Amino acid sequence: MSSIDCLENEEHIAIEPELEERILAEVDAISDEMIDAIRTIVRQKSVQGEPAPGAPFGTDVRAALDQTLELCRELGFETTDVDGYMGYATWKGEAGADGDVLPGHVCALGHLDVVPEGTTGWKVPPYSAHLEDGRITSRGVLDNKGPIYACLYALWALKRLGLTPRRDVRIIFGCNEETGFGDLRYYLDHEPAPVMGFTPDCKYPVVYAERGRMAVRLTAKPGEGEDAQARLTRFFSFMNEYVLNAKPNGERFGIDCADPEFGITEVRNYKLVLEGDEPAVEFAISYPAGITADELRERLGKVADEQGLTFEVTNNFNPVRFEKDCRLVRTLVYTYEHATGADGTPVTTTGGTYAKLMPNIVPFGPSFPGQKGIGHQPNEWMDVADIITNAKIYALSLYLLSR
Repeated sequence: MSSIDCLENEEHIAIEPELEERILAEVDAISDEMIDAIRTIVRQKSVQGEPAPGAPFGTDVRAALDQTLELCRELGFETTDVDGYMGYATWKGEAGADGDVLPGHVCALGHLDVVPEGTTGWKVPPYSAHLEDGRITSRGVLDNKGPIYACLYALWALKRLGLTPRRDVRIIFGCNEETGFGDLRYYLDHEPAPVMGFTPDCKYPVVYAERGRMAVRLTAKPGEGEDAQARLTRFFSFMNEYVLNAKPNGERFGIDCADPEFGITEVRNYKLVLEGDEPAVEFAISYPAGITADELRERLGKVADEQGLTFEVTNNFNPVRFEKDCRLVRTLVYTYEHATGADGTPVTTTGGTYAKLMPNIVPFGPSFPGQKGIGHQPNEWMDVADIITNAKIYALSLYLLSR
């Protein structure tokens, strides 16, 4: 949950109209350079590979990070390489009329690593940065190179205007979001968390709450006097009852839960595993805040005992929830509505982002309402007009959060 202060109802978040127009116009002025930079970075394949010296997630990801940090320096930002796990650009805060720089920093946190491109379904080469009819098609253009570069250029637009932040601003580039968050764990061991920020790796409007996510494994261990065939038969009977003929809300496991904000429990991503003569099933649970991880463990453990299975939680992220009237969420509602003219009422998500682990950040963009099923798929795309709109939203957001 969040420690960010809530605003009193009478407190008003705003940018003077003339300044807002200047910021939006400046993003338009640099948009061609931004699009060129995004098309350049998506041509760099950055799927996780074998670790190498200075490249904990492989040389391709390392190359994408090096290319990005060099661009940041060309734009006039200080850069920091966090041992190849992450990197970031900094715009230093300056003292205001009271003579003080505000403590801490705000951030936009995205990632440069991508999922594998796959072998089928692409109409154009997956790393071609293909541009046609105002749409870029390429692996990583949406998830997440395009959006985090939109944040970088949004910050550059503010810098070009001569605006000065009251606290430091970081644009942080992750390298292991798709395969484990090892980058962010390392970062938090070596760097402070932001006081506020967002990750452009989900959807609009601002996401004030994420479901929890638990990964579990149930294994059929040998019963007394039971041979391998009997164990398989018992396991198949369990699978038929609890998986194949069960609703996806987890009711057979006793973990079904409905929440007015988060919706219902979802059990998904089943995977059958056979190690030796011990069959197992792995699956993920996307769960609302109305049930806790401890309750899930207790109820799943009870079913496992009844069915002669062993139960293991292989990973868990608790739900994340911010108050809708906290300073961060209300600021991002304002910037989204002013840049788009659309309703910015905060929403929840069933997905999982860096917000699960990084304190004080929320998911914010880049996909607009109705845009689904694009990331991780063949022909991943993002429209140039949407990239520019993202940059405008992020420019207004970083300006307000930094002050």
